[in-house]
Amino acid sequence: MNTSSVHTSTSSLEKGRPVFSISPFTMLDFPDRTACILWFAGCNMRCGYCYNPEIVLGKGKLSWEHVWEFLISRRRLLDGVVFSGGECTIHPQVIPFVSEVKKMGFEVKIDTNGSRPEVIRQLIDENLLDYVALDFKAMPENYWKITRSDLFASFEKSLEILLVSNVPFEVRTTVHSDQLTPSGLQRMETWLRGKGYAGTYYLQHFRGDKQTLGGLGESRKPVLKTEAGVWRN
Repeated sequence: MNTSSVHTSTSSLEKGRPVFSISPFTMLDFPDRTACILWFAGCNMRCGYCYNPEIVLGKGKLSWEHVWEFLISRRRLLDGVVFSGGECTIHPQVIPFVSEVKKMGFEVKIDTNGSRPEVIRQLIDENLLDYVALDFKAMPENYWKITRSDLFASFEKSLEILLVSNVPFEVRTTVHSDQLTPSGLQRMETWLRGKGYAGTYYLQHFRGDKQTLGGLGESRKPVLKTEAGVWRN
């Protein structure tokens, strides 16, 4: 490995350890691509069903340089890199790092709660994104209950930015029966279509087999009388 190229490529990035861990291989998280996942530490939401509390509440363990060395070892072996978390867009150096990853020849997907529309816009404007998974947490009246944040307007702006872009993206919602009802999901679907989203709306049923941020119990998978999205599980 040419370590000098590592130092050159990361020299403009601040010192720090933004990444909690790396999943070295996935065929599920980036449609039609083989990829790795970079799990960014920290999040600006506190969703009770989150199954990554150690990532959301913990500190990063891996430096940019460590991540860069890993990616160099995966060139020509993987198609893409998934930036996930936590919330990757809250990290101040994420845009230059995505840029460096693209220069290596990887495609880039981000998983995001949509809370940083200005970051999404810049990534799109600089042609740095190949796919986005946007989390639709709840309607405004339930947003605080589920996320412990008041960031619905930011999510909505991110959706609007993606709708007028050429970047393929999906919208998805995690469903716990204590937090979202069938009628609530139908309202979310109706609102989403009203905004102009014509893609698949994915529903992910909460599975209580892991420790969660809010310590939620088991969820009963809702029976939907009308189509309000496509279940992934």
